Amino acid sequence: MLARLPHGWQVLGLVLGTALPATVTALLLTWSAPARLWLQWTLTILLLLALVAGTLALRDRVRRPLLTVSGLLAALREGDFSIQARGARRRDPLGEVLLELNGLIESLRAQRLGALEATALLRTVMGEIDVAVFAFDDQQRLRLANRAAERLLAQPIERATGRTAGELGLADCLVGFAARTFQASFPGGLGRWGMRRTTFRQGGVSHHLLVLADLSQALRDEERQAWQRLIRVLGHELNNSLAPIKSIAGSLANLLARDPLPEDWRDDVQGGLAIVGSRADALTRFLQSYSKLARLPAPKLAPVDIGPLLQRVAQLERRREVTVVEGPPLRVPADAAQLEQLLINLLCNATDAVLETGGQVRLTWTKLPSAVEVRIEDEGPGLGTTTNLFVPFFTTKPGGSGIGLALSRQIAEAHGGSLQLENRPDRSGCIARLRLPLS
Repeated sequence: MLARLPHGWQVLGLVLGTALPATVTALLLTWSAPARLWLQWTLTILLLLALVAGTLALRDRVRRPLLTVSGLLAALREGDFSIQARGARRRDPLGEVLLELNGLIESLRAQRLGALEATALLRTVMGEIDVAVFAFDDQQRLRLANRAAERLLAQPIERATGRTAGELGLADCLVGFAARTFQASFPGGLGRWGMRRTTFRQGGVSHHLLVLADLSQALRDEERQAWQRLIRVLGHELNNSLAPIKSIAGSLANLLARDPLPEDWRDDVQGGLAIVGSRADALTRFLQSYSKLARLPAPKLAPVDIGPLLQRVAQLERRREVTVVEGPPLRVPADAAQLEQLLINLLCNATDAVLETGGQVRLTWTKLPSAVEVRIEDEGPGLGTTTNLFVPFFTTKPGGSGIGLALSRQIAEAHGGSLQLENRPDRSGCIARLRLPLS
């Protein structure tokens, strides 16, 4: 019965239940003792007043700290961290509770300040980045966007917020692959766009986060740089061939203009023409090499067993024995002819390196979680620099074409893989790592 009453009344009932027997006993003794009537009534009134006053004081003593804690918790619920409990002290159960509560308030205040600063930083970054960011709710209605998104839509965010993705011309971005590139025209821009989409939950509701980046400028910059590199390479090679041809032509013209002609003029003309023919042949080989690099066909994928392929390629190298370290039996989808050409190029480079210093060439392969890694290791002099390794027509070999590694990496990437060259840890040679997807 007592448990159903409010806490204050429960305390009052417990105090009365504890003090009432003593009070009744005192009253019985007072009224049973031979004394005057006014004295008995005075003592009775004093006992009753003491009982009531003590009970109310104890009830207030219990209720006041609870009301303080309740007020602090209510302030925390409202997000007000400026209030703290007074009178909190150690070695007191109630004081310990108030101290812990004050500590919780300080911790929450620091966390809130950190969250506000992080939110302000995030808003600043979102506002300054040149990437359009949109947040749509589960009804595909726009809830959040940054300044770049505002420029892309060519309308204020306040007017766009709440409108559907279809109304904003972004419905196609919320379906299909989550990461892709596409050509599109928006009110604020036309070009090629890179898109990424992910989901997050806010308030228990699923939202879509959409990021659109304009790739047109980056592609134009890359295209311009590619043309500049190509023009430099072509200009360098053409000058290397045309300069001696022009010089020889001028010398031959001066020779034939002499009267009388020298006795050995025929030998000079034949020698000059031989130089012209040699430089023309070099220029022809260069153009053929460029055509080979520029017109690599798309690979025709078919299942290829890695082990037999590497054994066959190793047997093609006759200048130095290649040690094949057996790996697990693996099969990859690949164009066998292109893959063989890639491995021949790498093996030829490794053999050239060990012919300078001696040593061995090792060929092995291992299985990765979703790919196979083929390693070609040599004990040659190693790589002086890795900066220009894959730059077309860059070579450190006398008479080299400079397209072997560029062509090899192009083949690897066309298969969805990668090609890397690095020095061995002890710098006593080089390691070529070719990775190809297993499926």
